[in-house]
Amino acid sequence: MYDTLLLLALLGLPFAGAIAAGLLPTRARNVASALAGAVALAGLSLVWAAYPIVSAGGVLRADFAWMPMLGLHFVLRLDGFAWLFAGVVTGIGALVVLYARYYMSSDDPVPRFFAFLLAFMGAMMGVVVSGNLLQLAFFWELTSLFSFLLIGYWHHTAAARDGARMALTITASGGLALFAGVLVLGHITGSYDLEVVLAAGDRIRAHPLYLPALVLILLGALTKSAQFPFHFWLPHAMAAPTPVSAYLHSATLVKAGIFLMARLWPAMAGTEAWFLIVGTAGLVTLLVGAYVAIFQHDLKGLLAYSTISHLGLITLLLGLNSKLALVAAVFHVLNHAAFKASLFMAAGIIDHETGTRDIRRLSGLNRPMPFTARLALVAAAAMAGVPLLNGFISKEMFFAEALSAEAPLPGLLNLLPLAALLASAFSVTYSLRFIHGAFFGPDPVDLPRQPHEPATWMRFPVEILVLACIMVGLLPAATVGPFLDVAVRAVLGPEVPYYSLTVWHGFNLPLLMSVVALAGGVALYRLLQRRLRSGAEGPPLLRRLQGQRIFERTMVFLSWRLARRLEGFLGTRRLQPQLRLIVAVAILAGAGAAWLRGVGPGNLPASPVDPVLALLWMVGGICAIGAAWQAKYHRLAAVILVGGVGLIVCVTFVWFSAPDLALTQLTVEVVTTVLLLLGLRWLPKRFQTPGERGPEVLTRTRRLRDLALAVAAGGGLAALSYAVMTRTPPDLLARDFLARAYTEGGGTNVVNVILVDFRGFDTLGEIFVVAAVALATYALLRRFRPAPDSVELPEQQRDQQETDTLQPERGESGRVADWLMVPFVLTRLVFPVMLLVAVFLLLRGHDLPGGGFSAGMVVAIAIIMLYMIGGTDWTEDRLRLRPHLWIGTGLLLATGTGLAAWAFGHPFLTSYFAYLDLPFIGKVPAASALLFDIGVFILVVGATLLMLVALAHQSVRGHRATPRPPPAPVARERTPVTAAGED
Repeated sequence: MYDTLLLLALLGLPFAGAIAAGLLPTRARNVASALAGAVALAGLSLVWAAYPIVSAGGVLRADFAWMPMLGLHFVLRLDGFAWLFAGVVTGIGALVVLYARYYMSSDDPVPRFFAFLLAFMGAMMGVVVSGNLLQLAFFWELTSLFSFLLIGYWHHTAAARDGARMALTITASGGLALFAGVLVLGHITGSYDLEVVLAAGDRIRAHPLYLPALVLILLGALTKSAQFPFHFWLPHAMAAPTPVSAYLHSATLVKAGIFLMARLWPAMAGTEAWFLIVGTAGLVTLLVGAYVAIFQHDLKGLLAYSTISHLGLITLLLGLNSKLALVAAVFHVLNHAAFKASLFMAAGIIDHETGTRDIRRLSGLNRPMPFTARLALVAAAAMAGVPLLNGFISKEMFFAEALSAEAPLPGLLNLLPLAALLASAFSVTYSLRFIHGAFFGPDPVDLPRQPHEPATWMRFPVEILVLACIMVGLLPAATVGPFLDVAVRAVLGPEVPYYSLTVWHGFNLPLLMSVVALAGGVALYRLLQRRLRSGAEGPPLLRRLQGQRIFERTMVFLSWRLARRLEGFLGTRRLQPQLRLIVAVAILAGAGAAWLRGVGPGNLPASPVDPVLALLWMVGGICAIGAAWQAKYHRLAAVILVGGVGLIVCVTFVWFSAPDLALTQLTVEVVTTVLLLLGLRWLPKRFQTPGERGPEVLTRTRRLRDLALAVAAGGGLAALSYAVMTRTPPDLLARDFLARAYTEGGGTNVVNVILVDFRGFDTLGEIFVVAAVALATYALLRRFRPAPDSVELPEQQRDQQETDTLQPERGESGRVADWLMVPFVLTRLVFPVMLLVAVFLLLRGHDLPGGGFSAGMVVAIAIIMLYMIGGTDWTEDRLRLRPHLWIGTGLLLATGTGLAAWAFGHPFLTSYFAYLDLPFIGKVPAASALLFDIGVFILVVGATLLMLVALAHQSVRGHRATPRPPPAPVARERTPVTAAGED
């Protein structure tokens, strides 16, 4: 129980904090930052609370059955390796929250920023503590989504929008590849449980599908960690606020791919394919990122490319198939998070206090900002691998592994040490450029703001991280040694090789390489200093091979040329051609399947035709033909005839003893008919020109084509239905449901028990779809405002005119007109009766025909009646309709009912049934599925009303609905704090 509560709190706390922050007022800056800081510190406390268990080699695990028959479980798992990353996520997160409190402008919606930041923290924590690979893939995509929101936080700037779109496209595409790879991996091992997968390494590597699974999973990891050739999205993500860069792009998001490769290292590493793919990507990324970083003129751009380079270093270490290299990789993850987060924060301070990040405009900041200069100097020295700092130790471990690597290709044995030496020299060069260009030289001139030291608490996170760089560099074994050992043992198990975390290993080749790299980097910076100060760019070849250009050309081809051609071939502004194409494809697919399987009549004899039923179907067929015919001339008549077809279907359900379907069909027909009537005025007018044969021939041809498609589709479904109904399957599924409906579901209405119990997960997904459709309909129709055809009114007057027009005819006193008074009074009298009927259907649904959906539709019909007589204004004022609140409450209640089963150790959406002995009443059957059905009821009411209100507010008499253009961007003047981050 302790493990479960701790893991649930660790995962759920950031999401709860995100919801709370999102509900705060826009100006609640201090409250939002305090809330975010408290959540991060609470998460860090929970991580530390788990340390005694993981340090002893234990694993915290919480397993919740999700769909056990399919082998799906919601598993939370925290071992030493996950513990280390959870500490980075919460620890760096707490420092970033404090830094963001002073960085963000008061003009920004700061609560929204912290809501996004906490949501990302929760998603990242989900990746770290997931014990199920499918679950990990879900949280993986959540990190892409929330990083998109954070990168595009300043959405009024084009750079932020483009950077967010690029990051989402690359990382989400990699996430889809990862999901496919996880499915293949689960097929190989027979389970998606992480412990099962990690224990099946030999079986995975020997399987024929190993290479496809490896490529797909590595696509997800390499795109997320910005490895070549997917590295170009990271520099464009620097349009985000600096706290985002310090958190996502140095310590968390870009480390997710590293985490995944290290997590799956025991199961998938150790092959030539792993070495060639992972090692090659890491090697190229290491060199390209380090070289391009030298020529960046933006401080954050320089740090972005240096991040790419260091991520390549870690990836290369993971690709060497060496256990010592894995130790070095995990160690460098910690070191890089410390010095790179502090450098991003230092760059943000410079931007915040000077108004620019351009190195060519900066110089001499050491005098007005001495404390910041010294902090940045130490962090940059750690990044360059200067002795007595944390970066030096992991760099020497990297040199040692490069010298002792066992490569499948002989040439790589000589290439790796040279590449490591060259990349290390480049890191010294760009570190020198960062420090010398910003803090040394003459006093700065023509800066947007006079430079000065930041607030003490804004500098405090940088001081903590720089202190960590110094302490780890001086006392590595005493400071980070125990934590590193816990993480490495969780990955490698008891077979951890010997490694030494000491500053001095004597005079050896790695030390000589470090000295050469330091000297070479200084010499290279001196050679390039004048050229860099003049604003020189990198080599033309690298500029031509920029990933951004390739990405943009690819997007232009996909979203413009190819999409336009497909749109011209398949797309249309009219609905009928699209439906025609969909139906035609469905007919071909069904005909192909029937031809391959040879579907024909079964062995059961046909029942005799009942003349009454045949007469009913004849009426329905006449209504259907009449609706198709009247659609050309009179749409209102066509809608009425379609309603007649629906009533015949309803009677047919009753005839064949399906009262639940009949009740649902009847209520849906009423609501659908009203919604169709409201939407009629949206359709274009039809014009007929007498005497012109051309358009008439085309119209007749189109109608004959539609008739042929309708006959083919209807005939095909009729033939399929006949083939199914004349066969006796070997094992009827209905028998199983009939036998278990009361004993396990607690209800005699088998249909309802199936919907809320046996297939409750399907129903839950369906109501989410209903909610999404309702919200999408509302959002689309909001962009259309009815406007007079001749006079353009101000928006406030236009809204008032809409409200006035939607009301029924009223007298001078505002009362309903006399000729509407009788139906108005009758409707108000019938309304409570219909509510009682709805409650009756809801409560009896588990044992008799009814249920949440039918009851919700009855309530919707009652409100529609009030609307038809009293108008939307009267209805909303008297009933206080809040459709959005109804939808949210229904979803929460239905989902909460499913989650409540976990509290009792049962799978998700497991139903509970018992008899309650009530005073004066006696024993009453009660099932937890009733709460789920109530959630369905509430959601159906809210979704129907939302679509009704959205359509009703557009159906304005005397107006024509015209698209309302999106609001133009407002050019507002921002404070210097935010303007500094909009470079």
